[in-house]
Amino acid sequence: MANTLTKTEPRKDAAPHTETYFTPPTNIREEKDAFVLEVEMPGVNKQGLDITVEGNELVILGRRSDEPLAGTPVVRESRPVVYRRVFELDPCIDTGRMNAKIEQGILTLTMPKAEQVKPRKIEVT
Repeated sequence: MANTLTKTEPRKDAAPHTETYFTPPTNIREEKDAFVLEVEMPGVNKQGLDITVEGNELVILGRRSDEPLAGTPVVRESRPVVYRRVFELDPCIDTGRMNAKIEQGILTLTMPKAEQVKPRKIEVT
């Protein structure tokens, strides 16, 4: 299986000894009342996940740590990884009602649409 991760560039305003981030593959879909992000972060659990919204910027950080191996390792291909994705959020997203879950290395982030942008029927009197 080919390595599908791509490295992202360190931030220009970051200190010289910054972490190297990997960009996880992401799917985004629109549903009737929300946008849904699905981010692939194998080996990341709830404790290794940090999701923040500041202004209109969504930052997702996922850390996969080294798990101790039982016995004497012969080959070890897995390694610690820090995943990072940054998205600019549209004002139509209600950031106060966002929710997230992670299952089997897939982060699902549901971002509800704000009520004022949802279609509505106007009654004629």
